[in-house]
Amino acid sequence: MNNKPYNNHIPVFTNPAIYTDYYELIMAQGYFLAGRKDERASFDYYFRNLPFKGGYVVFAGISDMLEILQDYRFHEDELIFLENLGFNRKFLDYLSNFRVHLDIYSAREGEIVFPNALSLRVEGSIIEAQLVETILLNVINFESLIATKAARIVHIAGHRKVLDFGLRRAQGLGGIQASKGAAIGGIDGTSNVYASFVHGTPVSGTMAHSWVQSFESELTAFRKFVEYYPDTAVLLVDTYNTLNSGIPNTIKVAKELEAKGHRLKGVRLDSGDLAYLSRKTREMLDKEGLEYVQIAASNQLDEWVIQSLQNQQAPIDLYGVGTRLVTAQDSPALDGVYKLSSIDGHPKMKVSENKSKSTLPGIKKVHRYLDKDGMLYCDGILLEDEDPVDTLYHPIHAEKNTEVEGLTYYPLLIPMMKDGKLTQPISSTEESAQYAKAQLIKLYPEHKRFENPHIYKVGISHKLMELRDKLAKNHNHS
Repeated sequence: MNNKPYNNHIPVFTNPAIYTDYYELIMAQGYFLAGRKDERASFDYYFRNLPFKGGYVVFAGISDMLEILQDYRFHEDELIFLENLGFNRKFLDYLSNFRVHLDIYSAREGEIVFPNALSLRVEGSIIEAQLVETILLNVINFESLIATKAARIVHIAGHRKVLDFGLRRAQGLGGIQASKGAAIGGIDGTSNVYASFVHGTPVSGTMAHSWVQSFESELTAFRKFVEYYPDTAVLLVDTYNTLNSGIPNTIKVAKELEAKGHRLKGVRLDSGDLAYLSRKTREMLDKEGLEYVQIAASNQLDEWVIQSLQNQQAPIDLYGVGTRLVTAQDSPALDGVYKLSSIDGHPKMKVSENKSKSTLPGIKKVHRYLDKDGMLYCDGILLEDEDPVDTLYHPIHAEKNTEVEGLTYYPLLIPMMKDGKLTQPISSTEESAQYAKAQLIKLYPEHKRFENPHIYKVGISHKLMELRDKLAKNHNHS
């Protein structure tokens, strides 16, 4: 990626403070009226289940979230709107001067993350931390979901390029975030010009059937297109008949271009049996000495369809993936949650009869352990003030444990914001994509396979386990 973004903020969220659920404001007012506005709270973000029946998630959205928090305030028209909803005048006066003074500790954008290991921690006043919950979940859940889908597609495509063609099928303005998430997940370019403008993702595209139909013949349509784009043209060859019309006309135009010192870049198949048509197309082009003309394929592609095409050895050079990428069609939501873990230094937890849904109390950190080969081995959740530990325990089955003594580790959560001010530059989309690529290389293939991927280990320290069990017992007796 070498496009430089022309705009550094996310224009979708022009009113971030009211991009929220009503109950967040109701609770915030309650805290204010109860005299609790200055109590300090800590919240954890994590998810419980992996999307796509996969083995990992690519963490994305934190860069947009940090941008959003830079101008998080309530404007006059918003306060009038809230007043009309019946909010207390004193609370509205408080909101009129509201600014974010949060501390945020987060995994790097592009990090590979796993269920139940927090990938973000928010600390600040109870009102601040509560009000940002909805927009944080909205941005991070969605961008992480699409980044993960993209990573799966890119993984199975191997050395072949993958482009995002999904804007027209995206859910409204979510298409902007979808294209950014896809870029972080590793796609090579996008048809989304707006995303390129905002995030710097390389922009790419071919032609539509309407171009071909608008001319008196397919051959004329092709000739006109390459006249204007002699070195970048990719011809859509299935408007009428791929093998009897589209490819023969392509060969004529390609030969005419050669005579003028240019080369046709490629053809695109958008319907039919892509494995069969790509093989026949390759044969016809190669027979005419057009081995350099690339074959692109589109039409309802995802990682499963691409895997099938690869297994059939389809000679496709580039995949244009749309609907099933930007909507994450087979797993349309990541179940990320945002849970309170402490108030004024006192650990808090949600207790559930289902132990897997009980939360982990206290302010915590996460150690990412690497094995002797430098590969991702396991994650350990510790209390913030704990020294390094030698043993991690299964969060549910305490009899299962993992020895981590002597292993190299690094902190998964790093300070991104202190008292509302950035502690380091926000990563560009390209930087996040490169980081994700490097981390995925460190993830064993067993975690990346589509069928029954290996479960990555996430454990907790003995001290955290004791705190959790103590609080759970106290709750049961209260």
